[in-house]
Amino acid sequence: MKGHHDGEALSVLWLQSGGCGGCSMSLLCADSSDLFADLTDAGIDLLWHPAFSEQSGQQAHELLLACLNGEQRLDVLCLEGAVMCGPEGTGLFHVLAGTGRPMMEWVRELAEVARYTVAVGSCAAFGGVSAVGHQPGDVTGLQFEGELAGGLLGPAYAAGSGMPVINIAGCPTHPGWILETLSNLALGEMGEASLDALHRPRFYADHLVHHGCARNEFYEFKASAEVPGDLGCLMEHLGCKGTQAHADCNLRAWNGEGSCLRGGYPCVACTEPGFEQPAHAVWQTPKVAGIPVGLPTDMPKAWFVALAALSKSAMPRRLKENAVTDRRRLIPHVSKTDSS
Repeated sequence: MKGHHDGEALSVLWLQSGGCGGCSMSLLCADSSDLFADLTDAGIDLLWHPAFSEQSGQQAHELLLACLNGEQRLDVLCLEGAVMCGPEGTGLFHVLAGTGRPMMEWVRELAEVARYTVAVGSCAAFGGVSAVGHQPGDVTGLQFEGELAGGLLGPAYAAGSGMPVINIAGCPTHPGWILETLSNLALGEMGEASLDALHRPRFYADHLVHHGCARNEFYEFKASAEVPGDLGCLMEHLGCKGTQAHADCNLRAWNGEGSCLRGGYPCVACTEPGFEQPAHAVWQTPKVAGIPVGLPTDMPKAWFVALAALSKSAMPRRLKENAVTDRRRLIPHVSKTDSS
């Protein structure tokens, strides 16, 4: 496969700042027998990663300097984890080992020479979990602070390609989102039109987590789970935000099989800015007059109330009973197929 620059591989530098490293762990769980061979086959050259690469210390420092002075072409700068600007804007809470300089400064300067800049995970994109509560680290995303444009690089920032920061939001990101983004960049097939309003790649952000959910039949009839472990829809009582969160988690399952909802956990909307500070307990759906506050995206309240009432009145006994148990007790009725 041809690379982005006259047959050369897409050069990718991956740095980490304020975060847990979960996006890198997720990437290692890509549905692949050899992740690094797949990267090479896709025309991607991973120059350095703090956990995956053998080079460290002086070798890594020299590579960063080579990127800055033009000796090493830098196509993609990936940052995992939020930028730590504290205390008081100095960035000294996170100094890149062996350099004496804040990671904040390295990221800002490398972003100026990179052809593309990519925020890997919701922390790098919006601040994420690293920005929860009173945080003296003065944490921010690369080009957003929560849902507001700004961040370390500012709303007007554009990489060498003219693109803003590409936000692969998620906590953690799905490995497929990372690989598909990098592959599209290697092929030269990603432009501003490929991103949504929050700069997330549209190939996954144009979907809702609700799409492909294994509990959708329960949702259709408002056959709701009542306690954790029940098979029913988790939206009405147990805090699921899958009808509001932008991602294709249930269409592109982890390891071909898993997702939060398939595992019995409500969607917490981890691809959205501010998910880390919900106004309610995770396993709780806030309501006003019995109506969930967080309605499905694009759904007018009056229509939701009317459809919910109609759906519940038409609910099959099978769904009503299965929704509030941890295993299927009633199976679909077997009927003859009309072949006429």
